[in-house]
Formats: sequence, C-alpha cells, structure tokens
Amino acid sequence: MVKKILSSEKIRRVITRLASQVIEKSGNLSDIILLGIHTRGVPLAYMLAQQIELLENIKVPVGAVDVTFYRDDLDRIKTRTPAKTKVPFDLTGKTVILVDDVIYKGRTIRAALNAVTEYGRPKMIRLLVLVDRGHRELPIHPDFTGKKLPTSSNEQIRVYLQETDGRDAVELLNGLTTK
Repeated sequence: MVKKILSSEKIRRVITRLASQVIEKSGNLSDIILLGIHTRGVPLAYMLAQQIELLENIKVPVGAVDVTFYRDDLDRIKTRTPAKTKVPFDLTGKTVILVDDVIYKGRTIRAALNAVTEYGRPKMIRLLVLVDRGHRELPIHPDFTGKKLPTSSNEQIRVYLQETDGRDAVELLNGLTTK
C-alpha cells in the first residue's frame, strides 16, 4: 500500500521552512556551504540554495558528495555505480550543511562525515534532512528536519524529486522489504 505523505506543494513549503531555519541558525551566510548527498540530497541542496538566495539575496555554494566507498555496510546494500563527488571549494573554516532526503539508520551520514574530511576541516558540520524516519543505529541526529515520520522496519519512505524522478512527492510504502 502506498500513502502520499508530501505533495509537490507541501515539499515546496518544507523547503521554504528549512531554508528559513538555516538562515536563522547560521548567522553569517557567507560561511555556509551546502553539500548534497547523492542521489536526492543534491537536488534538495540546490533547492535550498535557491530559496536562501530568494530570501536573503546571497548565493550559497552547493557541492555534491557520493558516499559509496565510505560506507561500512557495502556487503549489505544494493550495489550501484558511484556518482561524481563535486566539492570545488575548500571546506576549511566553513559551516558545511549536509543535505539528504531521508535519514534512517544513520550509516549514510556517517559515511558522508568521513568523505567531508577529504575536502578540508570545516568549522562545523550540520545535517539537514527532508524526512527523519527513525530507527537510528548510530548517534546521529539532524539539525534541521523537514518532516518526522516514525516508521516500522517493514515500511519504506520514497522521495521523488522533479530533477531525478520527473515529479515531486514523498510516499510511505507499507509491508515492503525491497527498495
């Protein structure tokens, strides 16, 4: 069974709210860098940057990080071709905001933290997620959350974004065990 959690319009509102929270909590926006985690964290990071620019007239740099080779569970996850990491700036002394679509066990974020250190030593790293579904295995908690959605282990959250999927939506899938 599929249940629509967020429509395109609701996703837009969540992005606006998250951008406002980033502005409010970040102080000097010229020190901010958004790093999207492939796959859907990248377009989310660009959406956030666009909204921050609309609200504050400041361009926030956006990069992309693929965490495939930093994962500690490669033997358990479906293999995929790594995407291109794009961090064309030094992160040293900056506030990096990692952006992802869904946080679940925390392993992707742990891998992203390891990847970030190859591009400098940030002053601070924060985490922004569109959906937090719970079930953490690691002590990782988002600083900015679009929607908290407690799930059972046999449920899935699917995020669809126009840039990657041709539509914007967040759906809850019940009783499925494969992605």
